[in-house]
Amino acid sequence: MRKVLALFTILLVVPIAGCIGTSTSTVTSSSTSSSFSPTTSSSAGYIRITDMLGRTVKVPANVSRVVAVGPGALRILVYLNATDKVIGIEEREKRYPYGRPYILARPELLKLPVIGPGGPGKLPDMETLVKVHPQVIFWVFVGKETADEVQKKTGIPVVVLSYGSYGTLENFTDETFFKSLLLAGKILGREKRAKEIINFIKEQQSYLENLSKGLKSPKVYLGGMKCQGVHGITSTSVYYTPFTVLGLDNIASKLTSTKRHGWIQVDKEFLLKENPDYIFIDEGGLKIILDDYKSNPSFYNSLKAVKEGYLYGVLPYNFYNTNIGTAIADTYYIGKVIYPERFKNIDPVEKADEIFTFLVGKPVYGELAKELGGFGRIDLSNGNITYGLPTNP
Repeated sequence: MRKVLALFTILLVVPIAGCIGTSTSTVTSSSTSSSFSPTTSSSAGYIRITDMLGRTVKVPANVSRVVAVGPGALRILVYLNATDKVIGIEEREKRYPYGRPYILARPELLKLPVIGPGGPGKLPDMETLVKVHPQVIFWVFVGKETADEVQKKTGIPVVVLSYGSYGTLENFTDETFFKSLLLAGKILGREKRAKEIINFIKEQQSYLENLSKGLKSPKVYLGGMKCQGVHGITSTSVYYTPFTVLGLDNIASKLTSTKRHGWIQVDKEFLLKENPDYIFIDEGGLKIILDDYKSNPSFYNSLKAVKEGYLYGVLPYNFYNTNIGTAIADTYYIGKVIYPERFKNIDPVEKADEIFTFLVGKPVYGELAKELGGFGRIDLSNGNITYGLPTNP
């Protein structure tokens, strides 16, 4: 077994994402309609499927024991209401249970055996995998060669899923992610649920786009975005998903990112020059920003958004890949801040819990807010985040 593990380590060829929590599985297929039906054939109690790397895999027709490996794999199983089939989780899921709605909603998962360290480029523990005997290994963020080798050596089918070829969502309706949902749903007997999730996400995006359609956007900016760790005010994205869905004028969008996921570090001088009307802080980086404020308050107090009180906190959604429900919830809150009249009938907290209840089974906004800060206006001088239903002057 030690020889096998050494071989796997040598063969591990996985494209590492620039940002922790994002997925860059080597998916080369072009986007297709979400009416996609997973390619399957059946014989003698097995079906053959084609996974997201184009691999043909034979899996049992009736699957009751599975494990999830890699960033976001377990989240997909929670979305599909298939946690009753999960028999082991990664150490990373246990070590960092905060900030992720699917773990907050399903704490019983933390009691399961550990099947590996977790994280991009990390192999599961082969001996433990064989011991717990899953019928299928669902894996996100793995190369074809590694998936084939693990499947060959353990005798356990490996099905590769993906959140999309860009590493983070430019909008919520990513066809590659939808195909992964349908594929996992087919294997787990949750096809109806997979279609319900896809329809729900499409409806949310369409509703948000219509609410903001035709409106003139102020200049906006997101600071504190996580990428290979936490960062301060200058860490942002050229296509932050909530801004894109709402059609907002993201000042970072005029810049060019060398990262596939759009992450970029800007200069403080750029922020002072562009002087956005609204600044939103990804609360994953809030502590760094608060510490920076103490040492350099004049910079922050020179920003229009800070001076006028238009500095707001949003929940980090890039946390062990994309927490799509959190991203949608953030978008409702940002819409409420920017366009209070169009969003007047929406309470962002109620909407967040509606989204979380549908996707993960429980209303967990309160727990996320307690851990991270939640929706609200940020006072840099004392670090307070005060929730309210904001209105424009």
